[in-house]
Amino acid sequence: MLIAAILTLAVGTYTMRLAGVVLRDRLELSDQLQRLLPMAAAALLAALATTAALMEGTGFAGIARPAGVVVGALLAWRRAPFVVVVLAAAATAALLRLAGVE
Repeated sequence: MLIAAILTLAVGTYTMRLAGVVLRDRLELSDQLQRLLPMAAAALLAALATTAALMEGTGFAGIARPAGVVVGALLAWRRAPFVVVVLAAAATAALLRLAGVE
């Protein structure tokens, strides 16, 4: 069952990529839609990141994970090196969990 799902997703992904190449010259998008598509992609990415930061399974992930994400976001905003951002976010979440804050 798992292999069938992986193969189906792989074929779907390849088909969508191929459709973009094949339909590039045949499909004309309005200027308004061309401006909207990048914003829609950014909104989708933000929604996925928010869901991953706040949810664990079907429930709230607790305070430690969002706190780590906030620390990482602040460091990234301050243009800290990527390794520092990741380590500080992970350390924040780990220390809060170690302190008993879920």
